[in-house]
Amino acid sequence: MQQSPIIQAQRLTYEFISHDNHIRVLENLNLSIFAGEQVAIIGSSGSGKSTLLSLLAGLDVPSSGSVQILNKSFSSLDEDGRAAIRASSMGFVFQSFQLLPSLTALENVMLPLQLKNHPHAKELSSGALNKVGLSARVLHYPKQLSGGEQQRVAIARAFATQPAILFADEPTGNLDNATGQVIIELLFKMNAEAGTTLVLVTHDAVLANRCQRQLKLVNGVLNEVVTA
Repeated sequence: MQQSPIIQAQRLTYEFISHDNHIRVLENLNLSIFAGEQVAIIGSSGSGKSTLLSLLAGLDVPSSGSVQILNKSFSSLDEDGRAAIRASSMGFVFQSFQLLPSLTALENVMLPLQLKNHPHAKELSSGALNKVGLSARVLHYPKQLSGGEQQRVAIARAFATQPAILFADEPTGNLDNATGQVIIELLFKMNAEAGTTLVLVTHDAVLANRCQRQLKLVNGVLNEVVTA
């Protein structure tokens, strides 16, 4: 029997008003992603990739249509309900790292676990930082770390909570090519070990090609990309 999608969007539409004009970013978009898949969402700048990711993660709500996560009607929940699912089931890696400057690397990784009152937050966070090669930098603050090291901390934070789904928005966007390649290898190594469903937005062809599926967003419509 076919398993149910871990993420399912149906007739997803998103629009906003700018200077009295209705701007439609996504239109009647349908999408199914299954547990353990690695899916890259690609498209030109301004095509709505990050908007789609935000809708799938419940960081924003659609103008119409629905999103189901883990067989729950995500888009019909209030913000508290969506936040609870994000905390229990999702990890995030952003282009801008999103580390708190007043916290050490260890404290940044510990934070989502502490918010869940996890009894082993420090041990899990130390282990995650060790996996990304930062065991010697746990007490350093973000300003003391390179861009690549900051993204490693972000990856450790994302995986420390053992999420069912990892969303990544341009995870190599602020990094040079060599550092970006290191982060790509690390991201996929960690993902394979954890068996997490990976959904990422990228303009990086090398990163997209590492995924099992590529979906291209053009004029608000999502199309499967056939790769060799």
